[in-house]
Amino acid sequence: MRDLREDLDPVWRSLRRRLSGADGAPILMFTSALLGEGVTSMAASFACLAARRSDKPVWLVDLDLRQNQAYRGFERGFARDVGAPGRAYDASLQTTPFFRLAPPPRSGRAAKLLTAHDVEGLPLLVTRFRGERLEKGQKVALSATSDWWQTLREMSGWIIIDAPALQRSAAAMTLAAIADGIILVVEADRTTPRQIANARADLQEKGGQVLGAVMNQVKSDALWLDRRRA
Repeated sequence: MRDLREDLDPVWRSLRRRLSGADGAPILMFTSALLGEGVTSMAASFACLAARRSDKPVWLVDLDLRQNQAYRGFERGFARDVGAPGRAYDASLQTTPFFRLAPPPRSGRAAKLLTAHDVEGLPLLVTRFRGERLEKGQKVALSATSDWWQTLREMSGWIIIDAPALQRSAAAMTLAAIADGIILVVEADRTTPRQIANARADLQEKGGQVLGAVMNQVKSDALWLDRRRA
């Protein structure tokens, strides 16, 4: 993970205007077509920017329930002036979660599977899925029908989703429709225009609103290409 906040300032200004009419906290998803395009760096950096400018806490929700890369990045100190994750809070919000377990858990065993951690120095919380608490043989899958997101909208300033690459996971597809906007992260000179177009079409077919792309690994490091210019 790398700190991209300086390069993402134009992206922040553009998206703040475009998502200002959301009902409650805007939900913004970052994802990519291919692995290794820097989605977590983009999502975490944008969440830090939003937290500096928001009146309410910002949530960074990591859909990589196996690896928790966003949480791990903050743990390693990816940004020079941002602290490590603090104590764990139950992030169930006392409502239906955005994931389901099979087989269903025994009574009480689902408690605190999803935790949220204050990031030192910012009004920002980053999620962590406690996979070690799953029962033997239990599987977890994301669900598009959940009251959790609406509950979170009512208590947050922004909700930033860090979704794994489409090449590896269906997470972004499953939850595309709940986001107010989706940003594709693209590595310069690697991802082809066809791959970008296919990713956009697939997400939009699932009800997602693809607002544009952020091109990574260019001279300015983060080049914003919205739909009106892309």
